[in-house]
Amino acid sequence: MDFIEKCFKLKENKTTFKTELMAGLTTFMTMAYILVVNPSILSTTGMDAGALLTATCIASALGTFFMAFFANYPFVLAPGMGLNAYFAFTICAQKGYSWHVALAAVFVEGIIFIILSAVNVREAIFNAIPANMKKAVSVGIGMFIAFIGLQNAGVVINNPSTCVSLGDVKTVPVALALIGTIITLVLVIRKVKGALLVGILITWILGIICQLAGVYVVDVEAGVYSLIPTGLISAPPSIAPIAGKLSFSGISIFDFIVVVFAFLFVDLFDTLGTLIGVSTKAGFLDKEGKLPKIKGALFADALATTIGAVLGTSTVTTFVESASGVSDGGRSGLTAFTAGILFLVALLFSPILTTIPSFATTPALVVVGLMMVENVRDIDFSDYTEGFPAFMTILMMVVCYSISEGLVFGVISYVLLKLFGGKKNELNPVIVIIAILFFLKLILG
Repeated sequence: MDFIEKCFKLKENKTTFKTELMAGLTTFMTMAYILVVNPSILSTTGMDAGALLTATCIASALGTFFMAFFANYPFVLAPGMGLNAYFAFTICAQKGYSWHVALAAVFVEGIIFIILSAVNVREAIFNAIPANMKKAVSVGIGMFIAFIGLQNAGVVINNPSTCVSLGDVKTVPVALALIGTIITLVLVIRKVKGALLVGILITWILGIICQLAGVYVVDVEAGVYSLIPTGLISAPPSIAPIAGKLSFSGISIFDFIVVVFAFLFVDLFDTLGTLIGVSTKAGFLDKEGKLPKIKGALFADALATTIGAVLGTSTVTTFVESASGVSDGGRSGLTAFTAGILFLVALLFSPILTTIPSFATTPALVVVGLMMVENVRDIDFSDYTEGFPAFMTILMMVVCYSISEGLVFGVISYVLLKLFGGKKNELNPVIVIIAILFFLKLILG
């Protein structure tokens, strides 16, 4: 215990060993879907699905360990959603490049990030984002992850005429997601330790009961999978089919640079947005809105991306679901370390962990969303040069389904309103440069 205290400074961070373990378990449970989703998405490129499961677990564990020891923050890393879709459906499917080339682009992106982190460029960008917008990022991410949770369970569905609409509340997954949310909220209100994790488990157990009773009918072709684990332990699939298979052939230098920049841009601002949002929720930001030890956090993220590409997976990044562990009391790297260990354990216990349905994690994501939205009370909406950019940041994160796009519209509107609203003296050079780059990104695609 002395080693753990010395390593993670639990007393200094006002937390306990038990709280950190529970927070790590909660974060892992809300992220366990990545063990299924990442291989599912990337395997469409021709990559081996079994090898992808192993690569996902190892890359996530290593990245999370880096975060735990380099920065001592309760942030967990894994192959990023959106970035894996861009890898598979845009780079490989739409543009026709091989997954070997896509991995090479991710590798180069990671190297660039390591350099940018070493020379404090990423830190400068983080510090340049205005305080009001940092609070807005936290609120936007809260709305965003709640929306993701509702969508994963089918509570919110795609609709050709209205984009989205309410799902069928009579279906078991939707009904259980809503019931589980109320149960989880009651647990939170009653201050039950590990309320989010308990809510996930209760919702999952209710689903198993429904399956045994014949109310929940398994239909694999329709994407309705069994909620009952088929086993306990299985040997992890070999990583050999995808590890170290990077290739720089079959693509021009210019096109390769474009691909790398796309990965770089989305990952940079998704990561910064996540760090801002979760750090705000955890109370890690100082009075100036800066994040202590951010260099270690950014370096962990960059190194994880580089190693992840070598292992055979898309960009590894800090996950917004880390907010669930923070909401459960996680305040040190021990939370991250616990989650990292669980990713390795998942290599053996994948039959159990991959059975956890998305509707069971929905309550945790919705409740965490609620907790993060609390920061909206601290945003100054009376000054429209501050309020409108904050509003756009929140709105565009949700409607564009992207943390980085929320930042794009927030930063551009902030600079324009300050410039033409007679408050250009409140602008700093870094935020102006970022706004220009964002604008070029918008018009050049």
